[in-house]
Amino acid sequence: MGRGRLRIHLGAAPGVGKTYAMLGEAHRRAERGTDVVVALVEDHGRPRTAELLDGLETVPRRRLEHRGATFTEMDVDAVLARHPGLALVDELAHTNVPGSRNAKRWEDVEELLAAGIDVLSTVNIQHLASLGDVVETITGVRQRETVPDEVVRRAHQVELVDMTPEALRRRLAHGNVYPPDRVDAALSHYFRPGNLAALRELALLWTADRAEEYLRHYRTEHAIHATWPTRERIVVGLTGGPEGRTLIRRAARIAARGAGGELLAVHVVRPDAAPAAPLPELTEQRRLVEDLGGTYHPVLGDTVPTAILDFARGADATQIVLGTSRRKAWRYLLDPGVGATVARECGDIDVHVVTHEHAAAGRPALPGRLPVRLGRVRTLAGWLLGCGGAVLLTLLLVGTGAGPGLPTAMLLFLSLTVGAALLGGVFPAIASALAASLLLNYYFAPPTHTFTISDPENILGLAVFVGVGISVASVVDLAARRAQLAARSRAEAEVLAFLAGGAEQEKDTVAALLARVRDTFQTESAALLERTGDHGSWHCLAAAGPHPAASPEEASVDVPAGEHFTLVLTGRMLPAEDRRILAAFAAQAAARLEHRRLTEEAADARRLADANRIRTALLAAVSHDLRTPLAGIKAAVSSLRSDEVAWAPEDEAELLAGIEDGADRLNHLVNNLLDMSRLQTGSVTPLTRDVDLDEVVPLALAAVPADAVCLDVPEDLPLVPADAGLLERVVANLVENAVKYTPTGIPVTVRADVLDLPGAGRLELRVVDRGPGVPEDARERIFQPFQRHGDAPRGNGVGLGLAVARGFTEAMGGELTAEDTPGGGLTMVVTLPLTPPGSEGPGPAPHRQKGGPPS
Repeated sequence: MGRGRLRIHLGAAPGVGKTYAMLGEAHRRAERGTDVVVALVEDHGRPRTAELLDGLETVPRRRLEHRGATFTEMDVDAVLARHPGLALVDELAHTNVPGSRNAKRWEDVEELLAAGIDVLSTVNIQHLASLGDVVETITGVRQRETVPDEVVRRAHQVELVDMTPEALRRRLAHGNVYPPDRVDAALSHYFRPGNLAALRELALLWTADRAEEYLRHYRTEHAIHATWPTRERIVVGLTGGPEGRTLIRRAARIAARGAGGELLAVHVVRPDAAPAAPLPELTEQRRLVEDLGGTYHPVLGDTVPTAILDFARGADATQIVLGTSRRKAWRYLLDPGVGATVARECGDIDVHVVTHEHAAAGRPALPGRLPVRLGRVRTLAGWLLGCGGAVLLTLLLVGTGAGPGLPTAMLLFLSLTVGAALLGGVFPAIASALAASLLLNYYFAPPTHTFTISDPENILGLAVFVGVGISVASVVDLAARRAQLAARSRAEAEVLAFLAGGAEQEKDTVAALLARVRDTFQTESAALLERTGDHGSWHCLAAAGPHPAASPEEASVDVPAGEHFTLVLTGRMLPAEDRRILAAFAAQAAARLEHRRLTEEAADARRLADANRIRTALLAAVSHDLRTPLAGIKAAVSSLRSDEVAWAPEDEAELLAGIEDGADRLNHLVNNLLDMSRLQTGSVTPLTRDVDLDEVVPLALAAVPADAVCLDVPEDLPLVPADAGLLERVVANLVENAVKYTPTGIPVTVRADVLDLPGAGRLELRVVDRGPGVPEDARERIFQPFQRHGDAPRGNGVGLGLAVARGFTEAMGGELTAEDTPGGGLTMVVTLPLTPPGSEGPGPAPHRQKGGPPS
């Protein structure tokens, strides 16, 4: 049985119609004969959405009890047992109630897909994990419920449910999204036109990127190499010269003219080139490219035009920007130049040749510049000069009549041999020397027109001629090979230098390194594999490009990267000289992966050390703070049970009160210890609902005397999205701490009001005491576990109350801070957002209805 397919309806904001579109698709599938069930769909009180649920089979939900309240979640086991062809699961990013099968709803969906059930689901763009910071910057609301991007990217189909900001605000105003009492607040906060426009752009760009990824896979699978100009991609060629910044800015302006334009800067490193461009200049140009939103790509290539065109076609570029050559005009007689060659061979890619002030100024003089690799054309020219030139020179000398003497002829032929060596290398020069020696012997050494040599000096001269010719050819060839090796080493060092400098700026350095390997060697994909055992299977740790090799046997090139790692490439074979630099890439990839693993192990070690420190502090605190009330209870009980003393009623009541007080202290300490344990293990999951402070504050004050607290909580405060139980513990701990340090007879003030902040409202609860206060440099320290400030005596707790209060507050999406009380003392400030974190419908919480229960 194969894996099921996931289709997601993606929206920019609540209310755009994701659930409505999902239900419409479900009805169409059902009419075509698909077995469709509703696993979980939320209509949010929207009548048109609820109408579409009619006619669809619904799997009953699972009911869960949590903190005295009943909640419903998707019954995964029931859906698996029913095993429909298609299941509808709304709100993919939802966090399940504690006690559910999985912590997140997308994990439930993964089980259904693994069982072969197709799933239709919905998600908003703000719930994608990678966009959390961006959405918070735009809206001022931090999304607590998120879904990993990879889950959405793996979906078989992602459909964007789009709506303009104006249309969505009209829907909201007509009451089609939220109840009437929430409309005004929502329109003035989360659903402002600017917020909606920005979220819509995020959704459109994310969907466009996924469409681009699909298109790239399609073109690769179907071997389509022609440019499909779906968006403007501008490739700018950089040489490292001073004109580079002008070209980059011009290319950036071209890219900015169209929506979604991309800027890609490419620098071709030629193994057979002259010494490299200055590294600082290229570094500055790369920074300029990145500042303008582009990407920088160093590429190895034998010829600059071919490398630029191969890169542009691989990136599906639409335009290429090049600078006017800095070469002198006479050099165009020998080579048309990069710009002319690219323009001639570009096909359907537009080429812009940009002039600049350095045009035709000539390249700067570089010391030690020598011709290097002897290519096919130069080698052929060397053969023609060495052999054909010797024949032509003989015809020319013989045709002059008497002709020169043997010494003069030998010098002329030696010059020809040296020229063949300089041009074509050792083998054309050797052939030239041998051919010249035969021609000299036959035409110029007496007796002529015969290969017999009568004068011994002529024999010695011809032998010296051949030796000198071969020696010169060997020296020239050796110099060319050494120059080639030096240029190759320089090219490899330059690529590695840029690789190291660029990868440091990436978050995932292993993935970034593999992407650079793919760009540098122009391969289809690059992957880092790890062998799981001595003879085990290969596991892909990171990859770049489509269809990476799953094992070295499937790869075009594989290079060991350590004892258990291998770097593999697909797409083309690499020459032997390229494998040296690839080995360096492989070693660096393995080192970075090892560094990442060591970093994670160090983080785990720090967590264990913190846990051990807390455990040690806990044992130290328990040794006194828990033993003291136990000893008091034990003494009081022993006294009451004693038959030797007849206790007066008032004494007996005092002993019982002492027992009750000790038990209360033990209960408070144990509760704080348990709460701290939950915070340390990350098992605190707030159950958010609209809470009235009138429900919470009286319960929180039950443990303190009635005259010890002065309440200043207005009746018209809005409901706050929070966990009632956690909020009660926060207020109780703060009030008890304040009463503990406030002088007798002075009440602690509990005050609440609403702050109208840009982007979203906040509810602020202040607990004000008139105690000794806390210095500013110690205020953060009092929120750490097992901390007592100053000379606080033992027996006043283990120092967990404030740590628990802050942990619970942050779990609900709020903040707990300390500040000075005017006139002396300390004020604890609890700030909670009036928008539920991670809610499907962001917007201010509704106001309570006076004279009745919370709405």
